Amino acid sequence: MVQKYQSPVRVYKYPFELVMVAYEKRFPTCPQIPAFLGSEVLSESRSADGAVRVVERRCRLRVEAPRLLRKLAGAEQAVFLQRNALDLRERTLLIEARNDTFANRVLVTETCRYSVHPENENWTCFEQSASLDVRSFFGFEHVLEKIAMKQYTANVKRGKEVMEYYLSELISQGISHIPRWTPAPVRGEDARSQPAPWGQSCLEGSGSSGAPGPTPDDGDKLDADYIERCLGYLTPMQESCLVQLRHWLQETHKGKIPKDEHILRFLRARDFHLDKAREMLCQSLSWRKQHQVDLLLQTWRPPGPLREFYAGGWHYQDIDGRPLYILRLGHMDTKGLMKAVGEEALLRHVLSVNEEGQKRCEGITRQLGRPVSSWTCLLDLEGLNMRHLWRPGVKALLRMIEVVEDNYPETLGRLLIVRAPRVFPVLWTLISPFINENTRRKFLIYSGSNYQGPGGLVDYLDKDVIPDFLGGDSVCNVPEGGLVPKSLYLTEEEQEQADQLRRWNETYHSASVLRGAPHEVAVEIQEGESVITWDFDILRGDVVFSLYHAKQAPGTRAAGQLIDKAWVLGMDYSRVEAPLVCREGESIQGSHVTRWRGVYLLQWQMHGAPSGVACSLPGVDDVLAALHSPGPKCKLLYYWEVLASKDFRGSMSSLESCSSRFSQLSAATSSSSRSHSSSLLSR
Repeated sequence: MVQKYQSPVRVYKYPFELVMVAYEKRFPTCPQIPAFLGSEVLSESRSADGAVRVVERRCRLRVEAPRLLRKLAGAEQAVFLQRNALDLRERTLLIEARNDTFANRVLVTETCRYSVHPENENWTCFEQSASLDVRSFFGFEHVLEKIAMKQYTANVKRGKEVMEYYLSELISQGISHIPRWTPAPVRGEDARSQPAPWGQSCLEGSGSSGAPGPTPDDGDKLDADYIERCLGYLTPMQESCLVQLRHWLQETHKGKIPKDEHILRFLRARDFHLDKAREMLCQSLSWRKQHQVDLLLQTWRPPGPLREFYAGGWHYQDIDGRPLYILRLGHMDTKGLMKAVGEEALLRHVLSVNEEGQKRCEGITRQLGRPVSSWTCLLDLEGLNMRHLWRPGVKALLRMIEVVEDNYPETLGRLLIVRAPRVFPVLWTLISPFINENTRRKFLIYSGSNYQGPGGLVDYLDKDVIPDFLGGDSVCNVPEGGLVPKSLYLTEEEQEQADQLRRWNETYHSASVLRGAPHEVAVEIQEGESVITWDFDILRGDVVFSLYHAKQAPGTRAAGQLIDKAWVLGMDYSRVEAPLVCREGESIQGSHVTRWRGVYLLQWQMHGAPSGVACSLPGVDDVLAALHSPGPKCKLLYYWEVLASKDFRGSMSSLESCSSRFSQLSAATSSSSRSHSSSLLSR
């Protein structure tokens, strides 16, 4: 497996030319890096005007590995070949290195780049990436990977310290400014013997000042100073995971991406395992898109019973600056609330609390000037009894826990459970298996009144923040809860209507595509010239998307299947859009200008499924996969809409001829989003 490292952008608050002088001091030896044994120049060349200088070196490094591995390798040193290309006109230095020793067994490549800060020409940016590919190493491949990456990240940190050391040394010697390169007349062969113009003279003075370091708005780059200031301390490998995942999202989606704090939570939830965090994040993004969670705070208005009887609310901050949420679960009639507003309304209210929590964390981060990424919950269980263990209520609670765990990881900083009654262990036994182990570690449980003394709430909350009902000095405005009057309960008909409305309000629909059983949607067109638009995300598997026009309305068959197998293509129905193979993770948006009235059929079927009209014949791999893994293989989210020609912005002729690429944040994307159609709708 190839291990990769990608650093954030590190900023040296010194001009590029001064940084280059400090960099050259690292050769031919560097006492500050004991593992660096020395280097020799293999070749050196310059451009005719002296602006470009290319140096190739052979560098020797001590092999820092257990003695057993060194004996197996038969070497105590490793040789790396390095190529430095310095362009004084563009003010860039590109460094490329690869190992020469053990190259047939282990391949190490590294690329570094120094350049001028985009917002301050007196500062210098440094970027670094590397990859490690252990092909064969006497059966110790995995061990070598761990040792090598650990050693490499340690050297990354050490490299910055060394650069700062040489820069400080230059400043102490009175060298704080190096004149920039300027073109000068040169005479033929004399150019190759000229010393580097930027190293000839040194002037004192010239401090560094200017705009602040780059923020995440600078493309796909993250400033290391920004990470520490706004996201908190991260190890080099954790920084690398954040940069790689953010870069992957930006490569996949050219539109809006999640905030860095959001991405970082998923990385932490999966212990910075990049692939697992990416899968979890993509599934969550799909869920957010399907349920329009990004708009929840603007659209959600709690029903009256929730506003009056839901015993929870925000209440100042804890001693670490985290937002504090108080929930008096023991005083809340969960059964009555469910019967009065329904499970879906309760869930959306819980989601709105989590969304509000993230928003408050961002505000406090700006206010305090340090990262606050999670909140504290104070859970009061006084009054908890067997009524709260009502089976449908516990089932709904487990569902809410599952949704929150999957989509709001690492947002709970601490859970303070006070006045836990005797029935609490029963509830804990039911719910604890559904709570992530990392989350359970944040639980502090107090029974009886032992929360009042040392080691209790005073260790986490200031006295003037502890609510009055727990013996504190703060008046708490959180609703006290109480029994919900039965007169507020929904009737069975109202409950059914609420569930139906919820289904109608879900913009995106989900569908599973089986081998040999495509998913099809019928769209009836009343006007000859209308626009059918679609937007779908492939969550799992590869599918083929097609659009057909039928001369007659399809009959009723299995759910999601409309085209009759007895129909003949070209007679009973016709294909109006060429089949498009859509890979797992892709987000597709397109549109089609209709030319006839009648029924149009949107079809998704498994790529490689045996069908002569909508996709190619299955390959051997597809057949074997089907035999060994029966059942649903593909899953997608989809949305479609029909617009009348008068509602479309722009002429129909321009619509038919336009073509562009569409990309948006969606489900488990693993490759570039594509747009498919002879025409693409501009919204």
